[in-house]
Amino acid sequence: MGFRRRLTDLWQPWHSGQALLAIPLGLIAAITVVDILAPGDIHLGPLLIVAPAITPWFAGPWLTGLVGALAVAAQAIIAVLRDQDELFSTNHQVQIAALALLSLVIVVFSRQRERRNRQLDRVRSVSEATQRVVIPPLPHRMGPLRIASAYRAADDEAMIGGDLYAAARTRRGARLLIGDVRGKGMTAISDASVIMGSFREAAHRSATLAEVVVALEASIRRHLTEHAPHSEADELYEQFVTALVLDIHDEEPVAQMINCGHPPPLLLHKHRVTGLHPSQAEPPLGMYDLPRTGLTLDPFPFGDDDTLLLYTDGIIEARSPDGAFYPLAERVAQWTDSGPEALLHHIRADLIAHVGGQLNDDAAAVAIQRSPKLAPGQQLRKMVRVSSPDGSG
Repeated sequence: MGFRRRLTDLWQPWHSGQALLAIPLGLIAAITVVDILAPGDIHLGPLLIVAPAITPWFAGPWLTGLVGALAVAAQAIIAVLRDQDELFSTNHQVQIAALALLSLVIVVFSRQRERRNRQLDRVRSVSEATQRVVIPPLPHRMGPLRIASAYRAADDEAMIGGDLYAAARTRRGARLLIGDVRGKGMTAISDASVIMGSFREAAHRSATLAEVVVALEASIRRHLTEHAPHSEADELYEQFVTALVLDIHDEEPVAQMINCGHPPPLLLHKHRVTGLHPSQAEPPLGMYDLPRTGLTLDPFPFGDDDTLLLYTDGIIEARSPDGAFYPLAERVAQWTDSGPEALLHHIRADLIAHVGGQLNDDAAAVAIQRSPKLAPGQQLRKMVRVSSPDGSG
């Protein structure tokens, strides 16, 4: 079983990297021929170490060991053909031993790198599973709404950070949440999971949007109190979550929001982009030193073909190499005719180009578009086309 696995490991790199394998093999052949034909005072044999050194770039440890063995054999051939009177001179013996030792070291490092890569793959798999549990993908359709979401963590290997979003279906329509936990790492992920769990429960049990926010506030404060060490009480006041909670009705062309310190959403309506700023600023969730005196519900029109863009500050605070912030509202104005998926695709590509390839903060965005209602005659014709037995429509 172990031998079969070794053969599999040996064959797989050969099959996938056979074109690149010609490079070290070609180097071994070229160095061997040139060294044999070179004058007696020129020794190119030590350059053979280059062949096993570059093999780990595209192959595993077994194939690297094979190339190293071929390099040692080539050095022995050079010794035989160049020193015919003295089969193995001290110089060639030292070169062969050094080449074998260095090849062995390269194989060991290649094996360690392969082991770390496997561990990283497992970490990525766990990270993907965690992301699906903590921040599951939003549904593409929710009543009359088309929804698209995008998430990019600052750490590409982590795949998840402190940004969050969620959606829940209610009797009257849809409720959505987007938020941003202060900080990064496991603490931010833990805080985000608490907010997400609280929203999933409160979105169905709470009659009003204000009650949802109150439930989120209670959950995050309870979580911070229970998990913050007593000796670090001062840090408790520095942990908070910005959040934006929305109610979108199915039958009415209107939506309502409560904004708790989060960047204002953008409304795309007939080639215009409008920032939906709250009428009264609310502090973020979990800020003990800023008491919440009341919750202001802000309604706004949201009709057919309108698109609502929710986002976190990782997008608008992304800087270009020369220090310029990403102008989200200005860039979005050119994509007002795009659907939710296409809109987020444009933003993602343009944002990465703006920062030069790497974000320094987590970034999340949700695009919501209300589909136009069909008139009764149009609904009937659509039903007839769908149920037509010949499929002709």
